[in-house]
Amino acid sequence: MAASATERVIVVRNSREEPLLAGRPRLTSSDSPWKGIVLERHTVGSVEVPEHDHGSLCMHLQLRGDVEMEWWSEGRNAIEQPRAGSMILLPEGTRDRLRWEGTSERLIVSVTPAVMRRAAEEAGLKTSPHVAMQWHLHDEGLRALLAEMGREAEAGWPAGSLYGELLGMSLAHTLLRRHAALPVALKDARGGIPLARLRRVLEFIEAHLHTDVRLEQLAAEAELSPFHFARLFRETTGITPHQYVLERRIERAKLLLRLKQMPIVDIAQQSGFSSATNFIRSFRSRVGITPGEWLRA
Repeated sequence: MAASATERVIVVRNSREEPLLAGRPRLTSSDSPWKGIVLERHTVGSVEVPEHDHGSLCMHLQLRGDVEMEWWSEGRNAIEQPRAGSMILLPEGTRDRLRWEGTSERLIVSVTPAVMRRAAEEAGLKTSPHVAMQWHLHDEGLRALLAEMGREAEAGWPAGSLYGELLGMSLAHTLLRRHAALPVALKDARGGIPLARLRRVLEFIEAHLHTDVRLEQLAAEAELSPFHFARLFRETTGITPHQYVLERRIERAKLLLRLKQMPIVDIAQQSGFSSATNFIRSFRSRVGITPGEWLRA
């Protein structure tokens, strides 16, 4: 089934909202934990994309293929030779058209102005900085982040909403830190999470391990913004919220395995994993052996 318009990267063309690329994407971020972030994966052949306006920040990550790209924007024109790993970064308000010669595999991600404003506010900025337009960008950290978002979407969010939200939040703050048109100083919260609030967070996690724990829920328990909570949790505990939740899920699964009263699929569900396959994969990655091998050891 084709993705609906609300699940697509949308631009304005001839005064109408429509998908940036007309072809059916190989992947969309439908059912994702993100609010205001849309991801698509396309195989793109030789094509010219007609002139359009971006109402949201838009990024391309070229996954595979060597192409020739010509672009037109703001009275400028250039021909590029991007390779795998190259990115395009187009801020909100950009009007452009482009042409590709050759076939490439690419992720396309849009981020709404609301997401960028929220990231700026959480980082202590009064306004959201303008992001610089770049047609041939190389940033290994940003590339790895986009690629991880693509992998999570492709796998059906096996790590859950908490990890997905952390990825989305990291993307917005990476764009502000590294790619604002003018340098900005982002405010960091320091000092860790007070013990009483941290205890509330940990108790909440224990009580909800079987559910898809969300970053906003944990931040609310700590009375912090999601951005500051993620930073301060790591500063206080030495690991990220996602790593902590995963550790607790593995420990609960070990307890249930010892009881030998449930099949693997039920143990996975009671421990908060999205499927038995995801549970076994996570257990082996974390413990070094499968649940069955661990039980026999």
